Amino acid sequence: MTAPANTPALGYRARALRQARGLRLAFVVASVLLGIHLFVALTGPLWAPYGPDKLVARPFLPPSTEHLFGTDHLGRDVLSRLVHGERIVLALSLSAATLAVVFGSLLGIVLGYLRNAIDDIGMRIIEILLSIPPVILALLILGALGSSYPLLVATVAFFFIPRVATVIRAATLAVVTEDFVTVARLRGESALSIAWRELLPNVAPAVSVEFSLRTGYAVIFIGGLSFLGFGAAPPAPEWGLMINEGRGSITGSPWAVLGPSLALASLVVALSLFTEGLGAILGRSTARERPT
Repeated sequence: MTAPANTPALGYRARALRQARGLRLAFVVASVLLGIHLFVALTGPLWAPYGPDKLVARPFLPPSTEHLFGTDHLGRDVLSRLVHGERIVLALSLSAATLAVVFGSLLGIVLGYLRNAIDDIGMRIIEILLSIPPVILALLILGALGSSYPLLVATVAFFFIPRVATVIRAATLAVVTEDFVTVARLRGESALSIAWRELLPNVAPAVSVEFSLRTGYAVIFIGGLSFLGFGAAPPAPEWGLMINEGRGSITGSPWAVLGPSLALASLVVALSLFTEGLGAILGRSTARERPT
Protein backbone atom coordinates (compact mmCIF):
# COMPACT_ATOMS: atom_id res chain seq x y z
CA MET A 1 0.00 0.00 0.00
CA THR A 2 1.53 3.30 -1.08
CA ALA A 3 1.53 6.42 1.09
CA PRO A 4 -0.66 9.32 0.04
CA ALA A 5 1.01 11.82 -2.24
CA ASN A 6 0.39 14.69 0.15
CA THR A 7 2.04 13.03 3.18
CA PRO A 8 5.00 15.51 3.28
CA ALA A 9 2.57 18.43 3.14
CA LEU A 10 0.49 16.93 5.95
CA GLY A 11 3.61 16.40 8.04
CA TYR A 12 4.69 19.98 7.48
CA ARG A 13 1.25 21.24 8.48
CA ALA A 14 1.28 19.12 11.62
CA ARG A 15 4.69 20.48 12.62
CA ALA A 16 3.58 24.03 11.90
CA LEU A 17 0.45 23.51 13.98
CA ARG A 18 2.45 22.11 16.91
CA GLN A 19 4.86 25.02 16.67
CA ALA A 20 2.01 27.53 16.62
CA ARG A 21 0.43 25.91 19.69
CA GLY A 22 3.78 25.95 21.47
CA LEU A 23 4.24 29.63 20.68
CA ARG A 24 0.77 30.45 21.93
CA LEU A 25 1.39 28.53 25.16
CA ALA A 26 4.77 30.22 25.65
CA PHE A 27 3.17 33.59 24.96
CA VAL A 28 0.47 32.97 27.59
CA VAL A 29 2.98 31.78 30.19
CA ALA A 30 5.25 34.75 29.48
CA SER A 31 2.33 37.16 29.74
CA VAL A 32 1.38 35.72 33.14
CA LEU A 33 4.97 36.02 34.40
CA LEU A 34 5.25 39.58 33.14
CA GLY A 35 1.93 40.37 34.79
CA ILE A 36 3.28 39.09 38.10
CA HIS A 37 6.44 41.17 37.76
CA LEU A 38 4.41 44.24 36.90
CA PHE A 39 2.08 43.65 39.84
CA VAL A 40 5.04 43.36 42.21
CA ALA A 41 6.59 46.53 40.81
CA LEU A 42 3.38 48.54 41.24
CA THR A 43 2.18 47.20 44.60
CA GLY A 44 5.23 45.54 46.18
CA PRO A 45 6.30 48.43 48.45
CA LEU A 46 2.79 48.36 49.97
CA TRP A 47 2.99 44.77 51.20
CA ALA A 48 6.73 44.08 51.50
CA PRO A 49 7.49 42.80 55.03
CA TYR A 50 10.24 45.35 55.70
CA GLY A 51 11.91 48.38 54.20
CA PRO A 52 14.68 47.71 51.68
CA ASP A 53 17.43 49.13 53.90
CA LYS A 54 16.14 48.16 57.34
CA LEU A 55 18.35 45.93 59.48
CA VAL A 56 15.87 43.36 60.75
CA ALA A 57 17.94 40.45 62.08
CA ARG A 58 21.38 38.91 62.27
CA PRO A 59 23.32 38.62 58.98
CA PHE A 60 23.20 35.42 56.94
CA LEU A 61 20.07 33.96 58.50
CA PRO A 62 18.73 31.01 56.46
CA PRO A 63 15.24 31.08 54.91
CA SER A 64 12.42 30.82 57.44
CA THR A 65 8.77 31.70 57.82
CA GLU A 66 9.79 35.18 58.98
CA HIS A 67 12.39 35.72 56.25
CA LEU A 68 11.50 33.62 53.21
CA PHE A 69 14.81 34.30 51.45
CA GLY A 70 16.86 34.79 54.60
CA THR A 71 18.94 37.86 55.37
CA ASP A 72 21.97 39.32 53.62
CA HIS A 73 25.41 40.25 54.88
CA LEU A 74 24.04 43.27 56.78
CA GLY A 75 20.94 41.61 58.20
CA ARG A 76 18.46 43.03 55.71
CA ASP A 77 15.48 40.95 54.57
CA VAL A 78 16.29 39.62 51.07
CA LEU A 79 12.65 39.22 50.03
CA SER A 80 11.85 42.82 50.92
CA ARG A 81 14.82 44.04 48.91
CA LEU A 82 13.74 41.88 45.95
CA VAL A 83 10.25 43.34 46.03
CA HIS A 84 11.47 46.93 46.27
CA GLY A 85 14.12 46.30 43.61
CA GLU A 86 11.53 45.15 41.06
CA ARG A 87 10.40 48.74 40.50
CA ILE A 88 13.97 49.93 39.96
CA VAL A 89 14.80 47.14 37.51
CA LEU A 90 11.66 47.65 35.42
CA ALA A 91 11.88 51.45 35.49
CA LEU A 92 15.48 51.51 34.30
CA SER A 93 14.97 48.82 31.65
CA LEU A 94 11.75 50.25 30.25
CA SER A 95 13.21 53.77 30.18
CA ALA A 96 16.31 52.62 28.27
CA ALA A 97 14.23 50.53 25.85
CA THR A 98 11.79 53.40 25.25
CA LEU A 99 14.55 55.88 24.45
CA ALA A 100 16.30 53.39 22.17
CA VAL A 101 13.12 52.46 20.27
CA VAL A 102 11.91 56.05 19.86
CA PHE A 103 15.17 57.45 18.52
CA GLY A 104 16.19 54.25 16.72
CA SER A 105 12.82 53.97 14.97
CA LEU A 106 12.93 57.62 13.96
CA LEU A 107 16.43 57.20 12.55
CA GLY A 108 15.56 53.95 10.78
CA ILE A 109 12.43 55.40 9.13
CA VAL A 110 14.29 58.51 7.96
CA LEU A 111 17.18 56.53 6.49
CA GLY A 112 14.85 54.00 4.85
CA TYR A 113 12.70 56.73 3.34
CA LEU A 114 15.57 58.84 1.98
CA ARG A 115 17.61 56.05 0.32
CA ASN A 116 20.29 58.49 -0.79
CA ALA A 117 23.75 59.64 0.26
CA ILE A 118 22.46 60.47 3.74
CA ASP A 119 21.31 56.87 4.08
CA ASP A 120 24.75 55.61 3.02
CA ILE A 121 26.56 57.89 5.47
CA GLY A 122 24.15 57.04 8.26
CA MET A 123 24.58 53.30 7.73
CA ARG A 124 28.36 53.60 7.76
CA ILE A 125 28.17 55.45 11.09
CA ILE A 126 25.81 52.80 12.44
CA GLU A 127 28.19 50.04 11.33
CA ILE A 128 31.02 51.76 13.19
CA LEU A 129 28.91 52.02 16.35
CA LEU A 130 27.91 48.37 16.07
CA SER A 131 31.57 47.33 15.91
CA ILE A 132 32.34 48.93 19.30
CA PRO A 133 32.15 46.52 22.27
CA PRO A 134 29.27 47.99 24.26
CA VAL A 135 30.27 46.73 27.72
CA ILE A 136 33.80 48.13 27.53
CA LEU A 137 32.68 51.56 26.32
CA ALA A 138 29.84 51.62 28.86
CA LEU A 139 32.33 50.95 31.65
CA LEU A 140 34.51 53.80 30.38
CA ILE A 141 31.59 56.22 30.19
CA LEU A 142 30.16 55.36 33.59
CA GLY A 143 33.62 55.22 35.17
CA ALA A 144 34.48 58.69 33.88
CA LEU A 145 31.13 60.43 34.42
CA GLY A 146 29.79 58.58 37.44
CA SER A 147 27.00 56.06 37.84
CA SER A 148 23.66 57.86 38.11
CA TYR A 149 20.33 56.48 36.97
CA PRO A 150 19.83 59.00 34.11
CA LEU A 151 23.35 58.39 32.80
CA LEU A 152 22.90 54.62 33.09
CA VAL A 153 19.65 54.74 31.09
CA ALA A 154 21.16 57.07 28.47
CA THR A 155 24.25 54.87 28.07
CA VAL A 156 22.25 51.67 27.56
CA ALA A 157 19.87 53.43 25.14
CA PHE A 158 22.82 54.79 23.17
CA PHE A 159 24.10 51.29 22.44
CA PHE A 160 20.65 50.01 21.48
CA ILE A 161 19.75 52.85 19.08
CA PRO A 162 21.94 51.64 16.15
CA ARG A 163 20.54 48.11 16.47
CA VAL A 164 16.96 49.33 16.50
CA ALA A 165 17.64 51.68 13.59
CA THR A 166 19.01 48.83 11.48
CA VAL A 167 15.91 46.68 12.01
CA ILE A 168 13.42 49.51 11.45
CA ARG A 169 15.29 50.70 8.35
CA ALA A 170 14.97 47.21 6.86
CA ALA A 171 11.25 47.19 7.66
CA THR A 172 10.88 50.64 6.10
CA LEU A 173 12.67 49.59 2.91
CA ALA A 174 10.15 46.76 2.55
CA VAL A 175 7.20 49.20 2.35
CA VAL A 176 8.66 52.46 1.04
CA THR A 177 8.33 51.31 -2.58
CA GLU A 178 4.68 50.28 -2.20
CA ASP A 179 2.03 52.02 -4.28
CA PHE A 180 0.38 53.79 -1.35
CA VAL A 181 3.65 55.58 -0.54
CA THR A 182 4.06 56.61 -4.20
CA VAL A 183 0.50 57.92 -4.24
CA ALA A 184 1.15 59.93 -1.09
CA ARG A 185 4.19 61.49 -2.73
CA LEU A 186 2.20 62.35 -5.86
CA ARG A 187 -0.44 64.01 -3.69
CA GLY A 188 2.29 66.34 -2.48
CA GLU A 189 2.39 65.14 1.11
CA SER A 190 5.44 66.13 3.12
CA ALA A 191 8.07 63.63 4.16
CA LEU A 192 6.95 64.00 7.78
CA SER A 193 3.35 63.24 6.84
CA ILE A 194 4.35 60.20 4.81
CA ALA A 195 6.53 58.90 7.63
CA TRP A 196 3.77 59.39 10.21
CA ARG A 197 0.71 58.27 8.23
CA GLU A 198 2.11 55.71 5.79
CA LEU A 199 5.40 54.28 7.03
CA LEU A 200 5.02 54.16 10.82
CA PRO A 201 1.77 52.12 10.85
CA ASN A 202 3.36 49.55 8.54
CA VAL A 203 6.54 49.16 10.60
CA ALA A 204 4.66 49.22 13.93
CA PRO A 205 4.89 45.40 14.34
CA ALA A 206 8.67 45.58 14.03
CA VAL A 207 8.75 48.49 16.48
CA SER A 208 6.67 46.53 19.00
CA VAL A 209 8.90 43.47 18.78
CA GLU A 210 12.04 45.61 19.10
CA PHE A 211 10.68 47.29 22.22
CA SER A 212 10.03 43.94 23.88
CA LEU A 213 13.39 42.57 22.77
CA ARG A 214 15.39 45.61 23.90
CA THR A 215 13.65 45.61 27.27
CA GLY A 216 14.94 42.09 27.90
CA TYR A 217 18.44 43.06 26.79
CA ALA A 218 18.30 46.16 28.98
CA VAL A 219 17.49 44.04 32.04
CA ILE A 220 20.60 41.94 31.42
CA PHE A 221 22.81 44.91 30.48
CA ILE A 222 21.85 47.05 33.46
CA GLY A 223 22.06 44.10 35.83
CA GLY A 224 25.53 43.28 34.52
CA LEU A 225 26.73 46.87 34.92
CA SER A 226 25.37 46.98 38.47
CA PHE A 227 27.07 43.67 39.25
CA LEU A 228 30.38 45.16 38.07
CA GLY A 229 29.85 48.23 40.26
CA PHE A 230 29.02 50.70 37.48
CA GLY A 231 25.25 50.76 37.79
CA ALA A 232 23.09 51.30 40.84
CA ALA A 233 25.01 52.37 43.95
CA PRO A 234 24.56 50.87 47.43
CA PRO A 235 22.25 50.59 49.27
CA ALA A 236 19.88 50.45 46.26
CA PRO A 237 18.05 47.08 46.07
CA GLU A 238 18.91 46.57 42.41
CA TRP A 239 19.15 42.88 41.59
CA GLY A 240 22.56 42.95 39.90
CA LEU A 241 23.99 44.87 42.84
CA MET A 242 22.40 42.40 45.28
CA ILE A 243 24.10 39.52 43.47
CA ASN A 244 27.42 41.33 43.70
CA GLU A 245 26.97 42.01 47.40
CA GLY A 246 26.13 38.38 48.14
CA ARG A 247 28.71 36.64 45.96
CA GLY A 248 31.40 36.79 48.67
CA SER A 249 29.37 34.54 50.95
CA ILE A 250 27.72 32.37 48.30
CA THR A 251 29.15 29.12 49.68
CA GLY A 252 27.83 29.67 53.19
CA SER A 253 24.61 31.61 52.47
CA PRO A 254 23.60 31.20 48.81
CA TRP A 255 20.03 32.49 49.39
CA ALA A 256 21.21 36.12 49.21
CA VAL A 257 22.34 35.43 45.63
CA LEU A 258 19.71 32.86 44.69
CA GLY A 259 16.78 35.24 45.23
CA PRO A 260 17.85 38.06 42.89
CA SER A 261 19.26 35.56 40.40
CA LEU A 262 15.91 33.76 40.10
CA ALA A 263 14.04 37.07 39.85
CA LEU A 264 16.37 38.31 37.13
CA ALA A 265 16.24 35.03 35.22
CA SER A 266 12.44 34.80 35.36
CA LEU A 267 12.04 38.35 34.05
CA VAL A 268 14.50 37.83 31.19
CA VAL A 269 12.99 34.46 30.19
CA ALA A 270 9.47 35.91 30.32
CA LEU A 271 10.48 38.83 28.10
CA SER A 272 12.24 36.48 25.67
CA LEU A 273 9.21 34.17 25.35
CA PHE A 274 6.88 37.15 25.09
CA THR A 275 9.00 38.65 22.31
CA GLU A 276 9.03 35.38 20.36
CA GLY A 277 5.29 34.96 20.69
CA LEU A 278 4.61 38.60 19.85
CA GLY A 279 6.78 38.38 16.74
CA ALA A 280 4.94 35.27 15.56
CA ILE A 281 1.52 36.81 16.20
CA LEU A 282 2.33 40.12 14.50
CA GLY A 283 4.05 38.31 11.64
CA ARG A 284 0.99 36.18 10.94
CA SER A 285 -1.41 39.12 11.19
CA THR A 286 0.78 41.20 8.89
CA ALA A 287 0.94 38.39 6.33
CA ARG A 288 -2.84 38.02 6.37
CA GLU A 289 -3.43 41.73 5.88
CA ARG A 290 -0.97 42.03 3.00
CA PRO A 291 -2.79 42.19 -0.35
CA THR A 292 -2.22 39.30 -2.73
